[in-house]
This record gives sequence, C-alpha cells and structure tokens, in this order.
Amino acid sequence: MPALRVYAIDGIVPVVDPTAYVHPSAVLIGDVIVGPGCYVGPCASLRGDFGRLILEAGANLQDTCVMHGFPGTDTVVEENGHIGHGAVLHGCRVGRNALIGMNAVIMDNAVIGEASIVAASAFIKAGQEIPARTLVAGMPAKIIRPLSDEEIAWKSDGTRTYQDLTRRCLASMVETDPLTEVEAGRKRIEMPDVIPLAELKKRGG
Repeated sequence: MPALRVYAIDGIVPVVDPTAYVHPSAVLIGDVIVGPGCYVGPCASLRGDFGRLILEAGANLQDTCVMHGFPGTDTVVEENGHIGHGAVLHGCRVGRNALIGMNAVIMDNAVIGEASIVAASAFIKAGQEIPARTLVAGMPAKIIRPLSDEEIAWKSDGTRTYQDLTRRCLASMVETDPLTEVEAGRKRIEMPDVIPLAELKKRGG
C-alpha cells in the first residue's frame, strides 16, 4: 500500500485509527481525527490547519469530499455518518446516521439532525438546523418531509456497505499495473443487495 498523504502542521499530527481505511490519494493535514472503521475515499481533503476535523466511528467521507473549518471550531461527522461524493463540510456537525448527498454544501455552525438526509447538490446555510429524521433539498435547502422507516433503513444499509468496503480495502486493495486487454470471462464485483432507493421503492420494499 502506498504511503498516505498525511501532514503535520504547527506540531499537530493527524490521527487515523488502525481499523479505518484512508485512500492514499486523500490528504490529511493537522488536526484531523479519523475514528474506528471509517472510510475516506480517493482525493478527499481533510484540511485541519484552522479548526479540528472529526470522523466518528463507522463514518464515511467519499471521493473528492472536502472538510475544513474556521479556527476554534470542530467540523464533525458523528457515528455512522455518510458523506456522498464531492460534498463540502465547513465548520458544521453532521448527526449520527445522517446522510449528506453528492455535491451538497454544509456551511458553518449548521447542524444536521440524527438520521436525516440532505439531498444531492443541496445548500445548507450557515447556522441552519435540520431536525432529526428529515429530508431536506434545494438551494438554499428547505425541509421537504419526515423520512420513513424504510428510507432510514435504506440509508443504514448503505452505510454498512461502506463499512464493509473499509474492511475490503484493508484486506485486498493493492496498487497495480493495468491489463492491456480485457480477459476472457472477466469477473464482476457482485453486490446484489445494494440497490438505489428509487429502485427499492419500485419493488415495494
């Protein structure tokens, strides 16, 4: 496994739990704490050169996400938080088991309630507080409706998939050279239980 891109600043060194997986292309700077079982995806930037950044146990921060905050602040993803591709978190708190959709932006002092879902490309204003178990969407984001038990269960299943990915990466991901042609009978990655929420609703459960 290639060396991680981890940098100390002002004598403060990032902390990564041994059971977490951080992709080698991600960058961790300064006051960053990555907890047990977390997943940090390719090209994510956790820049703890001003405020503290915390991923609690089982959280995931996917490809090209950014975490940063002002001095004296904590930017926190609580236990089992799920941060989709390209999201930006700045000086905010994402509650336990909440999901932040792809390319969403969460601004300073915003609080996302437990088990809430922020839709893709939503913009959460500074200081905005989202109640627990709520769906929000839009620019700026507005409350759409309460979440169903089915939707929260789907979110929890998705997060467990990323926790499994953490273990898969630690066990089997290696840097390699590409093949020059597709081999006969090329194997696929089989994950039959992972389906989009829209497809789940079509199936009625």
